[in-house]
Amino acid sequence: MEAATTPTLGRVFKTLQSFYWGSPRTTFVVNPITVFLIDSLIERRVKVPDLRFLPLLLWGNLQYRLVGSYRAALGGGPGGVSRGLPEVLVTDGLYGLTRNPMYLGHLIFSLGLFLAFRSPSSALLALGRLVYFVRRVDLDEDRLESAFGDPYRVYKRRVRRWIPGVL
Repeated sequence: MEAATTPTLGRVFKTLQSFYWGSPRTTFVVNPITVFLIDSLIERRVKVPDLRFLPLLLWGNLQYRLVGSYRAALGGGPGGVSRGLPEVLVTDGLYGLTRNPMYLGHLIFSLGLFLAFRSPSSALLALGRLVYFVRRVDLDEDRLESAFGDPYRVYKRRVRRWIPGVL
């Protein structure tokens, strides 16, 4: 009877993997803690971030959260197409300026983390988030184009992927 209630090693690993790699947790919790710990261990003192970059950290986090709430309220579905396709294609608000304002919030936060710590660990994690979200957007856009067709293609031509009018 006890064996049935004891979690298997695979389930434990899957739970830890889910916690560690879930994008909001990774960006906003795991990465800052990781940078702080690695940098503090390397420098053999408590590494204090440059607080001048706190506004970037707050901006990135708030943008992610507020845009997510906005999209969900309009029926745009949960964060990330990997969790399911939205019922509605949201193309206004910040989505009228950039196709990926939630993911951009992650990247703004990651830039702020790098600038606050200016270390190899923060650079590596910021670069990792950039690579992760570029790949994720590629997958999301393929699924959205399949689901919404021409309206999504028109939206893609009108609104830039990341930075309004630039990229």
